[in-house]
Amino acid sequence: MGIRGSASWLAESHGQCRRVRDRESVPKRPDTMCRTNGFLTSCLVLASLLSSSEAVPIGVDKTKVKVPEETVQEAPQSVDTGLHYDRYLREVIDFLEKDQHFREKLHNTDMEDIKQGKLAKELDFVSHHVRTKLDELKRQEVSRLRTLIKAKQDIEGGNDMAVDHQALLKQFEYLNHMNPHTFEVEDLDRLIKSATKDLENFDKERHEEFKRYEMMKEHERREHLKTLDEEGRKKEEEHYEEMKKKHADHPKVNHPGSQDQLKEVWEEADGLDPEDFDPKTFFNLHDTNGDGFFDEQELEALFTKELEKIYDPTNEEDDMVEMEEERLRMREHVMNEVDANKDRLVSLDEFLIATKKKEFLEPDSWETLEQNQAYTEEEMREFEEHLAKQEEDLNLKAVDLQKQREELERQQEQLNAQKIQLQQAVDHMERLKKTEQPHDVEGNAVPEVPQHEQALPPEHQPAPPDQEAPAAQSDFAQQDLSQGHPNQSQDGQPLPHDPNSVHGAPPMP
Repeated sequence: MGIRGSASWLAESHGQCRRVRDRESVPKRPDTMCRTNGFLTSCLVLASLLSSSEAVPIGVDKTKVKVPEETVQEAPQSVDTGLHYDRYLREVIDFLEKDQHFREKLHNTDMEDIKQGKLAKELDFVSHHVRTKLDELKRQEVSRLRTLIKAKQDIEGGNDMAVDHQALLKQFEYLNHMNPHTFEVEDLDRLIKSATKDLENFDKERHEEFKRYEMMKEHERREHLKTLDEEGRKKEEEHYEEMKKKHADHPKVNHPGSQDQLKEVWEEADGLDPEDFDPKTFFNLHDTNGDGFFDEQELEALFTKELEKIYDPTNEEDDMVEMEEERLRMREHVMNEVDANKDRLVSLDEFLIATKKKEFLEPDSWETLEQNQAYTEEEMREFEEHLAKQEEDLNLKAVDLQKQREELERQQEQLNAQKIQLQQAVDHMERLKKTEQPHDVEGNAVPEVPQHEQALPPEHQPAPPDQEAPAAQSDFAQQDLSQGHPNQSQDGQPLPHDPNSVHGAPPMP
C-alpha cells in the first residue's frame, strides 16, 4: 500500500454532521476526498454520501449569497482505502447516495447516532431499485469471498478437503454471512463499524510499518559490513557517515503550523507579501474545497515546502519513504495542537484561535526524523533476534525438505530397480515358453510314443551295450542250455503270455 494512498476518499468523515446544518442552503458540488485516520472513519459513510456538497467562502455573508443553479458535475474518483473489501464498500455507498430519502436522513443524523447504528435503520426506507442493487452487490461479494477461500485451500494443498464456507465466512465481519442473498440493516451497520474499526489504527500501523522498514534497512547495512574486510568496512562506514551529514545539511525546517511556516507558504506558494499575512485570508486560500474546514489532505499540502528542504528524490542520501513519514508526523502534530474537538478537521475558528497562541508565534524548533530515530537499540536487538529465529526456522524447513527429497529419490531408485527386475523376469518367462513348446507334427498333433519305446523304471533299464552285455548274454546262454527257452516251462510247454511283459525282457517274478 502506498504511503499516502489509503482511505483518501474518507478523510472528511468527522465533522460532517457538525457542519451540514450550516450548509443546507449552500449550493452543491463534489468535495475533494482525502485520507482518513483513526477516529475519523466513524462517519465514513456520511463523508461519501455527502461527497457532492459545497460551501461558499467563510468570509462571505451567506444571507446575501445568491444560490446559482445546480449543475451536474462528475464526482471525484474515490481513492482505494486499502481495505480488502474497499470495492464493496464504495459500491454500497455509491448506490445509497442515489436515494433521496437516505440523503435527507443523513443531513439530520449526528455522529453518535451513526456510530450507534441509527442511520443504518433508515435502509428500510430506501427505494426498491436501490435495495435490489444492494442485494446483488452482497451476493457478488459473498461469491468473491468464497472464491478467495477456495483459492486459499488449493494453495495450502487442501484440494480434497471439504470447505466449510459458513465457518470461514465468519472472519469477514463486515457482512452478515448467515444471509448471503439480501442486503439488510445489519449489513450496513456491520459495514460502518468494520470500516471504522479497520481504519481507526491506520496511522499507528503506518508508524509501526515505517519502524520495521528502518530496522530492516539498518540490519541489511550491518550484514553487508560483515561480508567486507577491514579496509572495505572502513570505507563503507565513511561513506555512510558522509551521506548522513549531507542529508542533515539542509535549510532550517519551520515548526509545522507555526507563523513562520505559514508565512513561507504565503510568500513562496501564494506569491504574497509576508508583511501582509492574514490568517483568515490564508485559511480561505488553502481551503481548496471551500467547505470551511482544513481536512488532512489540505493540511499535508501546506508542508510540501518544508519537506522539499529536506528531501530530494535525485539525492542518494534522501529516502522518499522517510519523507512520507515526516509528512505524516507534521500533520499529526498540527492536528494535536489545533483540532480542539478532535474531529480530525480544523475549522476556521479553531485555526484563528491557534494563531493567537504562543506556540504559533514563538514555536520550538522542529526535530526531523534524523534527529528522532524511529527505533531504540533494544527494539533493534529484538528485531534482529526475531529475524535470526525466522532464518533458523527456514533453515530447519530447508533441511527437512532436503531429507524428504533424498528419501523420495531413494524410493524412486528402488522402484526403478524393481521395475527392471520385473521386466527381466517377464523376459525370462517368455524365453522359457519358446524353448519348452513341442514341435507340431501334421498340424498340431503330437505323435504318440510306441509302448516299447516308453521309458522303463530305473530298476528295469537295460544296461548300456558296452557294459555288462557279454555277461548278460552269457547268463542267458547258460539259462538256455540248462533250463531251455525262457518262455517255456521246464517240461517244454509254452508259458502263458504276460501282457505286462516287455519283449526281450525276463519275466517278472
